[in-house]
Amino acid sequence: MELLPVRPTVKTPATAFTGDVYMTPVYNGTGPSRMIVALVRFTPGAHTHWHSHAVGQTLHVTEGVGLVGTRDGTVLRIHAGETVVCPPGEEHWHGAAADTFMSHLAMLEAHPDGTDPTTWLEPVGEEAYQKADHQ
Repeated sequence: MELLPVRPTVKTPATAFTGDVYMTPVYNGTGPSRMIVALVRFTPGAHTHWHSHAVGQTLHVTEGVGLVGTRDGTVLRIHAGETVVCPPGEEHWHGAAADTFMSHLAMLEAHPDGTDPTTWLEPVGEEAYQKADHQ
């Protein structure tokens, strides 16, 4: 058994997020586990840029209301207690609805070769985000 230290919350970079987003690392796979878990807090209207994950991503909403969008135009409104599974390679974005905070646990696996498991892409256009928030 191993007790891991508390890790500090950091503001996420503007190169991957729009608005104010804060991430608290929860677990970063040690030993044979490759699981990565982070608590991510989005201020109203804040969201990720488009991105994908080599082995997928699972999001469990802990508070508030958020949105998840995919390249095919699908948008899900997500609420506290709900879990969304994004399959490997699916380009998507997620964040808070315009009028509320949203927090989620982001869970994914580290890439087996040690490279970043997330491929960051361009920002979500403001018009596309506004349209998604009003669906």
